This record gives sequence, C-alpha cells and structure tokens, in this order.
Amino acid sequence: MKIISWNTNGLRATATQGFWDPLFVKYKPDIVCLQETKAEPEQLSEEVRNRKGYYSYFAWSKTKKGYSGVAIYSKVPAEKVTELGIKKFDDQGRTLVAYFNSPAGEFVLINCYFPNGGGGPEKLEYKLEFYDAFLSFVNDLRKQKKKVIFCGDVNVAHTEIDLARPKENVDHVGFLPVERAWMDEVIDAGWIDVYRHFYPKKVDAYTYWDTYTRARERNVGWRIDYFFASPDLMNRISKTQILADYYGSDHCPIMLEFKD
Repeated sequence: MKIISWNTNGLRATATQGFWDPLFVKYKPDIVCLQETKAEPEQLSEEVRNRKGYYSYFAWSKTKKGYSGVAIYSKVPAEKVTELGIKKFDDQGRTLVAYFNSPAGEFVLINCYFPNGGGGPEKLEYKLEFYDAFLSFVNDLRKQKKKVIFCGDVNVAHTEIDLARPKENVDHVGFLPVERAWMDEVIDAGWIDVYRHFYPKKVDAYTYWDTYTRARERNVGWRIDYFFASPDLMNRISKTQILADYYGSDHCPIMLEFKD
C-alpha cells in the first residue's frame, strides 16, 4: 500500500496546470493526503472533488477563503473521519483524522497542514499552541493503543541536515530553536521520523524550495514535509521516498509504502 503526502499550494491551480491527474497515474497511490488545498469542496471540479476509484474527504478554512485546507483521497473508505476537535484550529481546516481498516491492517492516518508561524509574534504563538495541542492529541491516540501515522507539511526543519543553509536560518521561522525543541519532544515521545529511520545521515534531501529565488534549480531547500509513525507500525513500512522530480508546487510529494 502506498501513501502520498503533498502540499499542493492550491489544489485548483494544481489541477488546472496539469499536475493533478499525473500524480495518481504515475504513482498509483492507495491514499493521497494533500495540504494547503486553499479550496472548499464546491469550488473544485467534479473530477477533483470525486476522484474516480477513491473516496474523498476535505477540511477547509471556515474563517478565510482560499486559505489552508487539507484533503484525503483513499481507495479504501475510512471508518470515521474527524478533525482535531479544537475550534480555533479546526476553523482553519488544518487536520483530517481518518480511521482505516485496510488490507494493511487497522491504523489512524492524520493529514495535517501545520501553521507557518511567520508574520508576527501572535502567529508564532498560534503555531506553538497548535504544536502542543497536536502532540497531545496524537499521544492520546497512542495511549488508546492505536497505530498511528501522521503526515503533512510540519513547517519546521528539525536538524541542520534538514535544510541547505542552517547557519543563515537559525533566526528564521521554520528553524527556530523553540520549533526544533518541539520536534525533539515528538521524537522523545517515541514517534519515528520515517525518512530519517531509513536515511539517518542523508543530506541534500529536501521537500520545499523558495520559488522567488528559484531555489529548486540549485537544490537550496528545506525538509519540512514528514511521515511520522508510531513504533508499532515500523515493521510494516518497507520504504519511503522524497519525490523531488515531481513539480506543480513549491513542495514536492513524499511517499510511504507498506509491505504487501
């Protein structure tokens, strides 16, 4: 089973520009998690809203149109889909929590678009509050003996090898010590960064590049898109990839595969 996670930076634009359909055709994913969709379901074409062969689930911003938003497309129907359960976060449409009983077994898949945190102290405070609420939420799922994967644009590079220019960005949102400390908390709580599990020392592996400086051409990027898994799922995960050659956004997709 294959799961793809991708920040599309606008799902309507992704579809219009011809990057929507090829993602499914080329990789044949069983589940696709999209972030920063920037659309309500009725704003999407029928093809995008109801992809043939997939069940679709959406969360969108209730406070600002064309902002935030996440979507899940799955060949297997979810038994239940919820959000984080906290109004000030759910109003921005940042999270989908899908409970699956699939050929790969039972698990909870959380697709999340974490706040960026730039633009002022109040934005960073909101991001840190979201981080803490999210970690509490996923840790509670673990306490309930759930097998969990969470994925998406986490909007922070964890360590120096997760971005091209760490020294220049030490005071930049997305690599602040307080953000990286939260990532340490995630790891300390037992969550596995799936990419680093398979590639602990790999460098120059990024998922986001600034478009204004044409950073992708020079691979001056950041790894801010992740799959995290509870330890009880790791023996079922066979591989993960950064699909750096797939375009259509300032982020590239990432993919996780379960063993057959």
